[in-house]
Amino acid sequence: MVETLDPEREAAFWSGVENAGRFFMGAAGVHRALERLARLLDEHKISYAIAGAMALNEWGYRRVTEDVDVLLTRDGLSALKAAALGRGYLEKFPGSKGLRDTENGVNVDVLLAGEFPGDGLPKPVVFPDPATVAVRGARVALLPLPKLLELKLASGMTAPHRLKDLADVLEVIRALALPRAMAESLDASVRAKYDELWVAAQARDEG
Repeated sequence: MVETLDPEREAAFWSGVENAGRFFMGAAGVHRALERLARLLDEHKISYAIAGAMALNEWGYRRVTEDVDVLLTRDGLSALKAAALGRGYLEKFPGSKGLRDTENGVNVDVLLAGEFPGDGLPKPVVFPDPATVAVRGARVALLPLPKLLELKLASGMTAPHRLKDLADVLEVIRALALPRAMAESLDASVRAKYDELWVAAQARDEG
């Protein structure tokens, strides 16, 4: 007997398919939220760098996400809140770093320069000052790809709940055909893990 799919589960499946389609067409709420945030930060001359999955998409690794990750300094976060709160943005909870874009229904997750990725404990890899590392485009400032990979490696290596960060690095290596030598541009503490993932990324499924 063939099991029947619950109508609510099937509706959720098709909703996910439609959302993924909108994302890859650049028409999802998260894209509008990214553009809105970048405009606001630029208007107020707040240094920033987009990080996380949205940055990976900009660098050429395509994957769906529902949040915008942005790197700020503490002063930058204060300036952003002063400019944004009550004007289409709310704190995710009182005193939180993160915001919610109420116009697009998207969370804005803030990474702070000087803090540490993954488990949050001191380590050689630290969130940098966006003013010193961001790569500027016409409409957005991004973390450079090597720095983004470095942070993801440090995160996944130290936080068991952040293993997706390591999977992201493996998939980026594969999708962008990154060279093994890129390890030399990363902090020494994460080079061996990059090399391990590079070797794993060379394997291909048969068929």
